[in-house]
Amino acid sequence: MAGTDARTPQKPRRLGRALGALASLAAALAGCAVGPDFSQPQAPAPAHFHRNVPEGPKRVTEGAFNPQWWRIYNDPALTALEGQVADGNLDLRIASARFAQSQAERRIAGAIQFPAVAGNASYMRERGSPNGVLGLLGTGASDDPATIADGAPGFGPAKMAGSKGDPPFNLPQYGLGASWEVDLWGHVRRQVESADAGVVASAYQRRGLLVSLMAQAALDYIALRTVQNEAAILERNITIATRSVGLTRLRFSAGTATRGDVAEAAGQLSAFEARLPPLQAQEAHLLNALSYLTGQRPGAVEARLGKRAPVPEVPGAVPAGLPSELVERRPDIQAAAARLHAATANVGVALAEFFPRVTLSGSMDIQALHFSGLGSWASRQYGFGPTLSLPLFQGGRLIGQLRLRRKQEQEAALRFQDTVLGAWREVADAMADFASAQRQRQRLQAAVRDNQEAVRIAQLQYAEGSGDFLNVLTLQNALLTSHETLVRAHADVASAVARLYQALGGGWETRYPLEAEGGHAGKRAEKPAGKPAPMP
Repeated sequence: MAGTDARTPQKPRRLGRALGALASLAAALAGCAVGPDFSQPQAPAPAHFHRNVPEGPKRVTEGAFNPQWWRIYNDPALTALEGQVADGNLDLRIASARFAQSQAERRIAGAIQFPAVAGNASYMRERGSPNGVLGLLGTGASDDPATIADGAPGFGPAKMAGSKGDPPFNLPQYGLGASWEVDLWGHVRRQVESADAGVVASAYQRRGLLVSLMAQAALDYIALRTVQNEAAILERNITIATRSVGLTRLRFSAGTATRGDVAEAAGQLSAFEARLPPLQAQEAHLLNALSYLTGQRPGAVEARLGKRAPVPEVPGAVPAGLPSELVERRPDIQAAAARLHAATANVGVALAEFFPRVTLSGSMDIQALHFSGLGSWASRQYGFGPTLSLPLFQGGRLIGQLRLRRKQEQEAALRFQDTVLGAWREVADAMADFASAQRQRQRLQAAVRDNQEAVRIAQLQYAEGSGDFLNVLTLQNALLTSHETLVRAHADVASAVARLYQALGGGWETRYPLEAEGGHAGKRAEKPAGKPAPMP
């Protein structure tokens, strides 16, 4: 017996060495991962931006791109507004919360790479049934204590004196349990890779929202200044029309004008006044929209923006950067690439499901029938070893899942292509709008000058008695219309620049730089591994 006791501890050591060798082999095999490796898709860029219409006097250049593109207008109120939108917009804060959620989801997905260790402790007051499983072990309900644990009729627990069958007993225990999946085929690593790509896609979605918000704020601001200037022009015309009414009444009293002239002058004044309330309502709507963009109550920006100011002017040169920078700058393109990355990794996850999965698990517990025995090393019990699972029949589930993931990868590749082509189309459209708006503004400036001269001459002729008052009213209406159209043309030029920079993807770099995102996901988005492959 002594020799047997001396040899007993060697068994766990031999088993431990065998498991250590198995773990080493598993670690060596874990270097491979089934499924396709992702390569950043390549989106070829043209040598120059496409222009399908003649350029205006203000030109788009390939000068250095300023992420804070709204400063090109040299409008302090607009610059301050953009900062307020970036800091207070609730949609952007919601997108930031979603980005934080994607980071948490990635952390959850990454946890499966590491062993799971759990502590446990329990206490049970138990009694076995002699009419149940204990009966199979030879313990009867009426057996005497002396015959219970002597090895002859059965091997149930020894009973207390005077008891029959099996008495209740205490079973306290505590210990540790651990398990770890050996990632032989990259099943776990592909899941983590997909989660990483999801974090990158979420980050670029937030940046894309910021780009849209910056552009929308500029467009609403330009629209506000447009409406304010239209109202100012209309008010000046109302003042002129009011004077015309007074003048025609004096002339009617003097007998040099007809009652029809008075009625026509009064009718024109009423028509001008009727056009003012809709402009005032538009101004209120735009102020409310800008307040909403900044995350404030309606009318909150009225104190700063309610005072009228000119429509922002565009400089002679509008720097758009190089065409090759568009793919890197557009957040939607980068988000599409990240979603393609996630879809590619999911193909690897589905493919790894066909291969065996090995899990190493073990437990070490201290168990005793009395609390006093919990501190004894002799109360230990343990078990450890590998578990192998191999899918033999799944009813076609694994094949269907793999086909689904491959089709999703194809869809993501097509969406990437569509996003790139859509970006180039938006840039080309914005440039065409910018050029055409300038040419329209040139023609309208000439029209306003001509209408002003026509009104001046008609008024002189009417004052001298050689002209018709109806002609004066008609020309004044034409002058008002051309003035309003010119103001809108100014706004169209400024708005075309805002849409151009939105199409170029500017406005997020300084607010959310890649290095500020934190973690490996942002770095992977900036410098993708592997040699770029042709666009699928």
